[in-house]
Amino acid sequence: MHWQEVCEHPLFQDIPFKVETNRWGQVVMSPATNRHGLYQARLIRWLAQLLPDGEPLAECSIQTPDGVKVADVVWGSSAFFIRNGLANPYLEAPEIVIEILSPSNTSGEMNEKKRLYFAGGAQEFWLCAANGQLRFFSQDDELVCSQLAPEFPQSINASTGSSLM
Repeated sequence: MHWQEVCEHPLFQDIPFKVETNRWGQVVMSPATNRHGLYQARLIRWLAQLLPDGEPLAECSIQTPDGVKVADVVWGSSAFFIRNGLANPYLEAPEIVIEILSPSNTSGEMNEKKRLYFAGGAQEFWLCAANGQLRFFSQDDELVCSQLAPEFPQSINASTGSSLM
C-alpha cells in the first residue's frame, strides 16, 4: 500500500497502534502506552521552548528506503517546513528525530531507524528509554548532549515530575 492509502483506509482509523510500512509496503503496527503519550507531550513542550525557530511534531511520517517510518517526535526548522510544507509522508527527515522505546522495540530495530533517518537528512537522532532517560546521537557518534538543543534535559521521567518549570 502507498502511505496515503494507509492513512485513508477505514480499517486503520482510530486504532490504538502506531502504524508504519516496511520496504514491501506491508503494514506494521505496534501498541502505544500512556507513558509513551506523556513522553511525547513532554518532548514537544521542551522542543517548543528551547528551539523557537521551528516546530515539533508528533507521529511524523518519513519516507525511507525501508518504507514509511513514523517517528514518535521530531523537530523541524522553519526552513524544513518551508521546503516540505505538510507533505505526507515527508521525503526528507527533519533535523531532530526522536524515538521513544517500547517493550517491543529491539536495539537492532532502533539502529536501523537511526541509519534510515540519518540517510534521509536528520542531523540528530534521540532515543528516549522507558525510564525517560535520553540518549543523543549524531551521524557518527553518541553525544553527551544535543548539539542543536544543548539545554535539553537528560531525562523526562514521568515519575520524577520533570517539567518545563
